[in-house]
Amino acid sequence: MSQTLKRERIPELNLVRAVAIIGVLFVHSTSNATLEMTNSSYYWLYNFVNIFMKYGTPTFIFLSSFVLFYNYYTRPLDKRLVTNFYKKRFVYILLPYFLFSIMYFVVLHYLYYQGRPFNESLITFIERLFTGKAYTHLYFVFINMQFYLIFPLVLWLLKKHPAVVKWSIPIGLFIQWAFIVSNKYGFQVPNKGSWAFSYFSYFMLGAFMGVYFPQIKQWFVISRTNATKMRVVSWIVLWVVWIMAGLAHVYIYYLLRLKIATYNTLWYELFWNVHTFACALVIIQIAYLLYRKGPALIVKPLNRLGALSFGIYLIHPFFLLFYREHPPQTGVSWLIHLWYAAGFGIALIASWIVVGLAARFLPHAWIIFGNLPKPKPRLVPQQHSGQVDV
Repeated sequence: MSQTLKRERIPELNLVRAVAIIGVLFVHSTSNATLEMTNSSYYWLYNFVNIFMKYGTPTFIFLSSFVLFYNYYTRPLDKRLVTNFYKKRFVYILLPYFLFSIMYFVVLHYLYYQGRPFNESLITFIERLFTGKAYTHLYFVFINMQFYLIFPLVLWLLKKHPAVVKWSIPIGLFIQWAFIVSNKYGFQVPNKGSWAFSYFSYFMLGAFMGVYFPQIKQWFVISRTNATKMRVVSWIVLWVVWIMAGLAHVYIYYLLRLKIATYNTLWYELFWNVHTFACALVIIQIAYLLYRKGPALIVKPLNRLGALSFGIYLIHPFFLLFYREHPPQTGVSWLIHLWYAAGFGIALIASWIVVGLAARFLPHAWIIFGNLPKPKPRLVPQQHSGQVDV
């Protein structure tokens, strides 16, 4: 493909990012509650939120792949493209990852490991930096970096053999499940969830959609004028699969966490995969609905939240870490529930404020928070023949 085909912007994707980061924040803000509130009559609710919202990381991985293939598939694959691709990943992904890895390591050292010798701390930091474990959530960036390493190769293969694109989803599922099964019964790598193979179906779903999106876009637009019999049936099937797999996912973890029943780990993997795979597609449909029909009071903040989502992802555990240092000293249950709920609010609002202000007022904020929306230029009135143009 020697000629670049310009593709239209997809503004709805910021709403997908917003829904994904909300899911991440719900999971992280309820993680402690799933361990500490097992005796509560509302434990089912904590478990539900914590498991049903686990779509965040898979959706971000899918979305990252989708955007890459959507933007790069129609462009000539040459040295310049590959060089610019890796330059952007270094500047907007790797550099913030490195800075936040340092920040979290320093914070944890100050809080818990002040007596540790410097050399030991340095070695530990380097090990964690190169395994995505400087803090619990940074594994996501580590996984994405693995996908970035193979992206040019996969792009080259799909451009060289376009017929393979339609098999992207089965190929991704096969690679992911071959890794899951062989790891369970074979090599058993530590930290399996930190390896890209655990998310390969989402990466290849993104590849398929990135290449074919202009042809399949209308399937995601739920409207009366866009409905056909086959589309309506497929929409219903998708939503039923998403809800049923999500509820099954929630239920088996509820039984596990309360020590009522345990199942083969492959069942947990299966329900998680089906639940989050279907959810990624549902969220795109929701984004299109919101963008067309949603009130501006909801759509505009969500659009902004999505634009700042990577920075919010990086910094929100910082606020949760210090918030959890001050749990309520009371046995009053409703205050404890309120404290957990407020944790979500603190993580969201504080992170949003910090990243939003940085994007607006801090020069070169991209060094810290990655690619950020450019602040709107201030309009300065100009005098022309006694009239003011604004």
